[in-house]
Amino acid sequence: MNLQQYFPVLLFIIVGTVVGCALIAVGSLIGPHKPDAQKNSAYECGFEAFGDARMKFDVRYYLVAILFILFDIEIAFVFPWAIASKAVGMVGFVTVMIFLVVLTVGFIYEWKKGALDWE
Repeated sequence: MNLQQYFPVLLFIIVGTVVGCALIAVGSLIGPHKPDAQKNSAYECGFEAFGDARMKFDVRYYLVAILFILFDIEIAFVFPWAIASKAVGMVGFVTVMIFLVVLTVGFIYEWKKGALDWE
């Protein structure tokens, strides 16, 4: 096995590490160091925190987030197919249509169950 092939990768890792550490060191050396009570205070949305940080959220919040991720992933699968639609032919078209039908049935199910209704 010829290890000389991996020298550019090793060099890239070393240079990246040195540059990253150098930038952090220079920033900490020449950066301003004037902490006060205002800078050290907790910041959350521009006003003082209220309530318990461990309060319970409605499960619909997570459901909407999961649905967003689901349809985002759907688009991530449809774009490559759209670009290569001529190359994959009829088999690719049928496969994507089955995929879209399953997702559409799931979306209709979620809609009928009221998962998309927000009160």
